[in-house]
Amino acid sequence: MSPRRTTARSPQSAVESTPSAVRLDAAAGDLAGSDESTVTEGGTRSERKRAAILTAATALFLQQGYAGASMDEIAARAAVSKQTVYKHFADKEQLFSTIILSTTAQAAAFAEAVPELLPGSGGLEQELRDLAHRYIRVVMDPRVLQLRRLIIAEARRFPDLARTYYERAPERVVAALAIAFQRYAGRGLVALDDPVLAANHFAFLILAIPLDKAMFCGEESSVAGGEADLDRFADAGVRVFLAAYGDHVVREEGPVEEFAVREQ
Repeated sequence: MSPRRTTARSPQSAVESTPSAVRLDAAAGDLAGSDESTVTEGGTRSERKRAAILTAATALFLQQGYAGASMDEIAARAAVSKQTVYKHFADKEQLFSTIILSTTAQAAAFAEAVPELLPGSGGLEQELRDLAHRYIRVVMDPRVLQLRRLIIAEARRFPDLARTYYERAPERVVAALAIAFQRYAGRGLVALDDPVLAANHFAFLILAIPLDKAMFCGEESSVAGGEADLDRFADAGVRVFLAAYGDHVVREEGPVEEFAVREQ
């Protein structure tokens, strides 16, 4: 059987091809790479008002959903005028998009750290365990879970926003893992012919149990045992991954072939 060539999409490629890309890029630009949905001390008066608006809007969107939260309520909870809200955000959709996309900064930081976390110079299992422990904590952060549930609930109303979130968070991390696993395979540390599929398997083995429960039951009930449970899920996922992809596995499809990153 001939080896398969797999492709990984650039994290923003699909978004850049959609008509609403300008709107979403504007919302992402508002984030400036930081978590703006909580009020921080200091900053200018305008910055403090903006942070208060984001905090108020996040709380209302989580409590009432997009349709149930009004700009009047957001302004009242933020203790600012509605005119001030519109000074910072053109409309409710831009405000909502800014809040949702704020969480993708954590995924971006984690994806950029993957090469450092998986250098292939130490023990393979320990490297994967260390990365898995960090990965599960990033994804299971309570605020990330809350906003993940929110965008899933509103995905039909905002399909482009949901797609952008997926590309900039889960898909971006999987692409980074795939590149690292491809390097592992080239050095004979793992046996695989499809790095992207292997990266998806790794992600689900680490995250599926607590994340699935959090999506249905809420973040408070997803990890009853706290960090010890997170470590247990991460370590078990690594063991199963290595059972399937460790260097003891005999592949029948030939050597691993590089996957191409498609730019649009």
